[in-house]
Amino acid sequence: MKLSKRAVEVQASPIRKLMPFADEAKAKGVKIYHLNIGQPDIETPQVMIDVYRNYQDKVLAYGPSQGLLEYRQNLVDYYSRYDIHISTDDIIVTTAGSEAIIFAMMAICDAGDEIIIPEPFYTNYNGFAKMAGAKITPLTTHAEQEFALPPNEEIEKLINVNTKAIMLCNPGNPTGAVYSKQDLERIAQLAIKHDIFVIADEVYREFVYDGLSHTSILTLENIADRAVLVDSISKRYSACGARIGCMISKNEELMAATLKFAQARLCPPTIEQLAASAATKLQAEYFQPTLAEYKKRRDIVFSELQKIPGIVCHKPKGAFYVIAKLTAIEDAEDFAKWMLAEFSENKETVMFSPAEGFYATPGMGKNEIRIAYVLNEDDLVAAMKLLRKGLKKYSAMISY
Repeated sequence: MKLSKRAVEVQASPIRKLMPFADEAKAKGVKIYHLNIGQPDIETPQVMIDVYRNYQDKVLAYGPSQGLLEYRQNLVDYYSRYDIHISTDDIIVTTAGSEAIIFAMMAICDAGDEIIIPEPFYTNYNGFAKMAGAKITPLTTHAEQEFALPPNEEIEKLINVNTKAIMLCNPGNPTGAVYSKQDLERIAQLAIKHDIFVIADEVYREFVYDGLSHTSILTLENIADRAVLVDSISKRYSACGARIGCMISKNEELMAATLKFAQARLCPPTIEQLAASAATKLQAEYFQPTLAEYKKRRDIVFSELQKIPGIVCHKPKGAFYVIAKLTAIEDAEDFAKWMLAEFSENKETVMFSPAEGFYATPGMGKNEIRIAYVLNEDDLVAAMKLLRKGLKKYSAMISY
C-alpha cells in the first residue's frame, strides 16, 4: 500500500520536531526553558474560564456551521473598534485560525495554483497549502533589512498566470515585522492590477510596539472584493487550546463557497465560541497591561541577544517572536539538538526553533533561530544567559 503524495510531502513542524530531544533531556532531570513555541504564560481571561465552569445545558448540541450568531454579533462589535466594519454574514467562525487559512486557500486555489508569501513565514502555511493543493511562492525578506517587503517590482516578478493570492502575516510570525498602511496599499495595487486576492493573517493585531499602529487589510475599501482576513483567539486571549478562529470577507461568492466547507465539517466548538464571545467584551483594561508585559519581554530578549558576538537581529515591532541570525554557526538545527542533548548548566537548558523550516527557499535560514518571548521576566533572563553560554561553547567546539 502507498500513502498519498500529499501525506508524504507535508512538512513536519520545525517547532515540534525536536520534542523527542526535549523529552530525553527532561527524563534526565534537565529543566527546559521553552522558547520554541508561541504558548504564552499570560493567564487566560477569567471571563472565558467562567463560561466553561458555568455551562449548564444538558445537551452539547450542534451549532450553526457559520458559527453562533451571538458570537458573530459580538465579533462585529469587536472589529468595529479597529475601524473594521463588517456584518455577521461576512464572518465564518472556524476551528482555530488554522482552519480559516485552509478554508481560504481551498476556496481561492485549484491544484497547482500559487500563493505568494513573504518568507520567513509561519511554518504551518507549508502544510496548509499542501492540504489545499496549492503551492507557496516565497518572497524572500532578510534579517539585515528588518524583514521589510521588497519593492513592488520585485514582487511582481513572482506573479504569473497561476498566482491566485498574496498572503501576509501582520504583525509577523516569526519575524515580528509590522507592515505599514503604505505597504498594504501597494500590495492592494498589485492585487487589483493582477486580479488576485490578498489574505491577511492578523492574529497578533493587538501586539504592536513603539507607538506603531496596526492596519487591517479590511480597512482598505478599494479591495473589499478581494480581501480575506483570517484570525484567531489563541494569542489574543492566551487561549491556544480553545481552537476558535474566523475567516472574514465581503466577497459574497467567496463566503458562500467557504460555507460549504464549513458545512462539511458541521460546526465549530460550541462552548469555546461562548467563551470567545465573552472575551470580545474585553478592552483596554485587558490589552494595555498585556501589551506592556510583552514589550518588557521583547526588550529583555533583544538586550540579551545584543550581547552575543556576530548576531544579526533587529528589534521586532510586533507579535512576540524574533528571528536571530547566528553568524558563528552554520546549522541551527544541529545547535538546537546539541543544546538539548549535550548542554546544561545547573541541570537547565533552553529550547528554540531552528528557522530553516520557516522558509520555502532551500538553504535559507539555516543559521537562524526563532525565539518566542512568552516566558516571565526571570525565566527569560535565565534562558537567554543559557543560550549565550551554550552558543559560545558550541561555536568553540565546532571550530576546534
